[in-house]
Amino acid sequence: MRTKKYIFLLIAVLTVGISFNTSAQKQVQLAAQADTTVVANATTEIAIAKENLKTEKDGTISESFINFLRSTGFALLSWKDLIMLFIACILLYLAIVKGFEPLLLLPIAFGMFLSNLPGAGLFTPELFAGGHVDWGKFANGAGLLDYLYLGVKLGIYPCLIFVGVGAMTDFGPMLANPKSLLLGAAAQLGIFATYLGAIGLGFLPNEAASIGIIGGADGPTAIFLTSKLAPDLLGPIAVAAYSYMALVPVIQPPIMRLLTTKKERGIKMKQLRMVSTKEKIIFPVLVTGFISLLLPPAAPLIGSLMLGNLMRECGVVERLSKTVQNELMNITTIFLGITVGATATASAFLNVKTLEILAIGIVAFSVGTAGGVLLAKFMNLFTKIKINPLIGSAGVSAVPMAARVSQVVGQETDNSNFLLMHAMGPNVAGVIGSAVAAGIMLTMLS
Repeated sequence: MRTKKYIFLLIAVLTVGISFNTSAQKQVQLAAQADTTVVANATTEIAIAKENLKTEKDGTISESFINFLRSTGFALLSWKDLIMLFIACILLYLAIVKGFEPLLLLPIAFGMFLSNLPGAGLFTPELFAGGHVDWGKFANGAGLLDYLYLGVKLGIYPCLIFVGVGAMTDFGPMLANPKSLLLGAAAQLGIFATYLGAIGLGFLPNEAASIGIIGGADGPTAIFLTSKLAPDLLGPIAVAAYSYMALVPVIQPPIMRLLTTKKERGIKMKQLRMVSTKEKIIFPVLVTGFISLLLPPAAPLIGSLMLGNLMRECGVVERLSKTVQNELMNITTIFLGITVGATATASAFLNVKTLEILAIGIVAFSVGTAGGVLLAKFMNLFTKIKINPLIGSAGVSAVPMAARVSQVVGQETDNSNFLLMHAMGPNVAGVIGSAVAAGIMLTMLS
């Protein structure tokens, strides 16, 4: 009986053990399956994350590359920019290969090239809109050429150029023959005639004055006046002024031959008298005082011109005289040329008005040349000592190129006729005359 109990008890224990073992195995299997599921899910999520990261990375790289391409100047180029760059290259060719006023035409052309490179941000015309400097935006959005352009806008560069011109100019031929002052004044006829003509063509008075000053063939004066009266026309007017100055040997001779006879071109003038140092020293002081009191707006140009000349003639500041003739003149020429060229943007240059300025400018220059020649012919009607009318054409202030043209055309008739020093009188008088004309325009229109 007891043995049966033990047997039943053993069977019960075995049954419970087997059940427990079976249950445990199921739990282990379930746990294993759960772990496998978790691992599989984790692996899937990691794979998805890697795929998303790769996709995002690829998208970021491609997007960055596209943005880079869109930000380059090549993507921003327009047909107007291409035309302006082409024009700049033509001017560079004329300056380098043909030698047309290279000292200023080259920096003007390169400044034009720089300002028309889209995206570079070297020059911002909006900062000078309406003829005024927007100082509020200047500190945040100004480029290199904007800062350099302040020398033009504030009238600094033209005056510094005039200091150098004065130091290189000998007013002796004009003082030896005071009549040449009248010839220099007559050559400014082109300025005022063109002023009236431009108004008749629909230009505003300030624009007409800026265009008319091209007739004086004086680049710094043209820049000075235009920066005050019509800054939006500075690029076309500067290019026209210096281009026509370079073309003096081409433009003037046909006009000179047309208005004179062979006999008149052969007139020989007697040698000029010697001018004393005292006269040369007193002259710039008197001229500065008289013209500045008569036309205060002309004082910056006339004062600068005569300061340079006084340095030359007084003989006690030779080092300063050499500095303004060389280092100061050269540095200022670079800054002036680059910044003036920078104003020739596509929006300011590529329009009908620019073509009109170029056409009117050559008329102004031609009328100025004719005015000097005709006054010399008129003066010969009342004087015993005749003046060769060819020197009247030098009254435009393209120093000394216009005087050389008078010499060349005169020697076509008589190789022994030397007119250079006689022509230098009206030539340097024209420098004063163009500055006075600018002062008159500023007085009338400011």
